[in-house]
Amino acid sequence: MNQPLAYIHPEAKIARNVVIEPFVTISKNVVIEEGTWIGSNVTIMEGARIGKNVKIFPGAVVSAIPQDLKFGGEDTVLEVGDNTVIRECVTLNRGTDATNKTVIGKNCLIMAYTHVAHDCIIGDNCILVNAVQLAGHVTINDWAIVGGAAAVHQFVNIGAHTMVSGGSLVRKDVPPYTKAGREPLSYAGINSIGLRRRGFSNEKIAEIQEIYRYIFLKGLNNSKALDLVELEMTPSKERDEIINFFRNSDRGVMKGYSAK
Repeated sequence: MNQPLAYIHPEAKIARNVVIEPFVTISKNVVIEEGTWIGSNVTIMEGARIGKNVKIFPGAVVSAIPQDLKFGGEDTVLEVGDNTVIRECVTLNRGTDATNKTVIGKNCLIMAYTHVAHDCIIGDNCILVNAVQLAGHVTINDWAIVGGAAAVHQFVNIGAHTMVSGGSLVRKDVPPYTKAGREPLSYAGINSIGLRRRGFSNEKIAEIQEIYRYIFLKGLNNSKALDLVELEMTPSKERDEIINFFRNSDRGVMKGYSAK
């Protein structure tokens, strides 16, 4: 905390064992918890709430004001969960009065040049690959991976355990346990490799795959497919999560793959 080449506002609340490299700027109304490392030339602005054992690499800008013309200087925050890694030149904006916060979960990897806009909610164990661009109000659920240079439209919801192909334009919601690719973004199967790595059994993976056969591969509209899934398949956490995701989608869900 005695780094002579960094500027630290006297009202910032920083744990004693935080490592702050030269040329860091930390504003007031900032909280940084134990074990965090902050690389050189990082800027941490008002409203940052940074957890334990976070690593922030050089050039990142954390908790900048939203790039939203409606923002009026309200008191909002940017939360970063424990053990998350923020790589070089990432930009993370704090919330607006719509939700009052932007949230990055625990154990995430936010790779270089990624932008996370105001009011986004990112779950735990997510990976945003280099240069991913999230517009405002995007939700990304636990264990999702978004490939490099993907651009995500505002208010999109990306489900848990998904894999979104690099370079994708994500205009619609991506349901849980799936892979998404092609242009326009479409269903490309379930994320079976990721599910196996996270301990899902072969039986559970087969169940998820059968659910998506009803939804995407049988030529049914979503309402009919969901009714059949609910009627014919045994209730389970995964079945209900998928059904609720579709029924609660505001933007609409990506389409099934078509060769036409």
